[in-house]
Amino acid sequence: MTDSKLFHLPDLGEGLPDATIVEWFVKVGDVIRLDEPLVSMETAKAVVEVPSPVSGTVLKLAGNAGDIVITGAMLAEFQPDPALPQRADGQDTGHAHAAPPAARAEPAATTVRPGEATAAPAVSAADSERDDAGTVVGAMQSSNAVHQEQAVAMGGIKAMPAVRATAKKLGVDLARVRASGADFAVTMADVKRAAADGSAKPVTALPRAGAVGARNAPGEGSAAGPTPSALRSPAPAGGGRELDERTQLSTTGRPMRTQPPGVSASGQPEPLKGVRRNMARVMADAHAKVVPTTLNDDADVHAWSSGNDLTARLVRSIVQACRAVPALNAWFDGGTLTRTLHAHVDIGIAVDTEDGLFVPALRNADLLDAHGIRESVNRLRAQVEDRSIAASELSGYTISLSNFGMFAGRYATPVVVPPCVAIVAAGRARQQLTAVNGGIGVHKVIPLSLTFDHRVATGGEAARFLRAMLDDLALAD
Repeated sequence: MTDSKLFHLPDLGEGLPDATIVEWFVKVGDVIRLDEPLVSMETAKAVVEVPSPVSGTVLKLAGNAGDIVITGAMLAEFQPDPALPQRADGQDTGHAHAAPPAARAEPAATTVRPGEATAAPAVSAADSERDDAGTVVGAMQSSNAVHQEQAVAMGGIKAMPAVRATAKKLGVDLARVRASGADFAVTMADVKRAAADGSAKPVTALPRAGAVGARNAPGEGSAAGPTPSALRSPAPAGGGRELDERTQLSTTGRPMRTQPPGVSASGQPEPLKGVRRNMARVMADAHAKVVPTTLNDDADVHAWSSGNDLTARLVRSIVQACRAVPALNAWFDGGTLTRTLHAHVDIGIAVDTEDGLFVPALRNADLLDAHGIRESVNRLRAQVEDRSIAASELSGYTISLSNFGMFAGRYATPVVVPPCVAIVAAGRARQQLTAVNGGIGVHKVIPLSLTFDHRVATGGEAARFLRAMLDDLALAD
């Protein structure tokens, strides 16, 4: 159809290479108006509603819920309706719809499912017209590639990360939702329906017989229960013959092999999506571009009065160290060998979630007091948990902090993510025997690890930075 309009997936973040379809708000044949919600897409940073770039009839949609669409690939095709409002070409929206100088053929669309790969028919020259090339930031060669994936099973419940995030936000217990998706997966529509009728509100689970409370250490009132082996289901009759005769199947029901013949394997190959997919790319990029070196030491916090906020104190100590040694509060461009020193201190706070790692930016940390730091950190964590945080809040920090000690661990080699030059990591606090005035005392200490890019910062600068942190943390308040 010569006057149809192709809409290519725009860059929904800062150079993000793809996004996952969460929910279509239309179907083929529907009439949609300009700027009405077209589809909800999950990126590495947030769930984003993409508006329609035109008014007209939907002719084609790329993929289903759970599919990954490459940035720049065809997302939808429309038959514009001249009787409805249309956006003028060149209007400052990031969506330009002028026909390209010449139609270009694109590679054949591909569909990738876990455990198999199938080729789709080649895309015609008319279909591959770049009517909406203006939606892609910068020059990018792309194909109309859609990677189809299945919902991931966690705790026996199949659902995509965005569906889980929405369920958490709406207070819906996924275990009580009637699943209508393929392979009994819970869809976004299922969650919204359950939230509306109140049929899946969370209930307080009764403790299992013999279960030990997560917060009860041995000897603190926890009841002894049956051994793990006693809680397992009995083996099937016939000496485990049923297990031996099971054939590995892909999610499509076809036999598959995940390892060479003769090597036993369990589980199914699962493509990474959303936050974890982006985390894999970022970590690989950092590994390739940074020359990391790590220093470790213990901060003696024996002088602290009760009620000190650990995160606030760590942030304050980083600010003091950045003032003392600006070389680590910087960005570095390895391609041009240029360094940018920052007068302000924006600290990336690592936040661990089931979906992967988020690093929101605590802006202007050098201007905040302890109360302001705590309020800001709480706000960022809440926005990360319900996936409402803006993409702009997840970039632009000048140095970062990981407080992994809230879980476990003493020292670490945290990863410096370019263009930053340094990252501080705090381990689990402990009591330690310490020499005091010729005697021995027991002091509380916090293990610190500082990783820095040795291409741009010297060992002396890093050591002085860490010393400044230790000195500030040693103060009573």
